[in-house]
Amino acid sequence: MLQSDELVAPQLSKRELEVVLTWFSSTSKREAAKELGVSEDTIRTHIARVRGKYMSVGRSASTKSDLMIRLMQDKLYSL
Repeated sequence: MLQSDELVAPQLSKRELEVVLTWFSSTSKREAAKELGVSEDTIRTHIARVRGKYMSVGRSASTKSDLMIRLMQDKLYSL
């Protein structure tokens, strides 16, 4: 049973996680796109999907910093 203070983590695909982590380590979406061999629109789409998944479990991630915090809380990212 979930305690009221337990965080629910959204189910992210391997590719969504790869894109977001690459973006975190890049200076821009353009740089992340170049590194992954995809378009900037593809990067934006994956980021939007990840943000949407966090919103669907009641955990806002509207900025890059917010998203980093969410992934750290879920032990998917560390500094």
